Amino acid sequence: MNKVLIKRIDKNIPLPKYETQGSVAFDFVTRLDTIIPAKELALIPSNVIVKVPEGYMLCLASRSSTPLKRRLLTPHGFGVIDLDYHGPNDEIKVMVFNFSDQEVTIEKGARIAQGIFIKIDKFEFEEVEQIDAQDRGGFGSTGTNI
Repeated sequence: MNKVLIKRIDKNIPLPKYETQGSVAFDFVTRLDTIIPAKELALIPSNVIVKVPEGYMLCLASRSSTPLKRRLLTPHGFGVIDLDYHGPNDEIKVMVFNFSDQEVTIEKGARIAQGIFIKIDKFEFEEVEQIDAQDRGGFGSTGTNI
C-alpha cells in the first residue's frame, strides 16, 4: 500500500481511515465543535494537513449521509486539495452550507467528509480555430436544451 505524509493537529483525534476493506474513500474527522447557522456557509476543520503525492489530487467530498442526517451540502460539489497545499497552516477545511431553517452543530470527532486520491495528469493547451465534431445541440449528454 502507498504511504501519504499526514500531520494531525490534535493528537487525541484519530487519523482519517478507510472504514472497510472495499472503501475507496476515507473519512475526515472534525477537530472542533462547529455551529453552522441556518442558510449559512461554514468551514469545518478536519484536523489534518496532507502532503498529496506527486501525480495525484485529493478530492474532498461530502459523505453520502451528510445532507440527509445533518442538512448540510458541499456548495461546490467537491473540493480539490492541490499538491502544494501542505504548509504548516494548511489544515484541510470542509466547506458546508446549512440548507435547513435551523442551526446545525457538528461535534468534535464527527466524520464530516471523505477524501479520495485521484490520479491526474497535466496537459498543454493548443488553441485552434475550430474543433471538428458533430454538434450535439445543447447542454447535457442527451442534447437537452436549457
